[in-house]
Amino acid sequence: EREVFRRSGMWLTAGEWGGPRDDETVEKRQVRYRTVGDMSCTGAVDSDADTIEKVIAEIAVSRLTERGATRADDKLSEAAMEDRKREGYF
Repeated sequence: EREVFRRSGMWLTAGEWGGPRDDETVEKRQVRYRTVGDMSCTGAVDSDADTIEKVIAEIAVSRLTERGATRADDKLSEAAMEDRKREGYF
């Protein structure tokens, strides 16, 4: 379970780096992260998978792409990753 809020169709983790905004509501949901990254740039997906086997089964039937569905930076701006590089994120 994590405290998340909805933005641009994704669940994002609440934190000092990006939210929530005043009009966004934080709620506790059981989620997991489907891609490499951290909570400041990666969206979470709803998941009740609690074992490796369940995670694999969930991924096998998923129709969401790792990059298209959960990379929050892609939804912020076309240059978001480049901006992170300039700010020393990588």
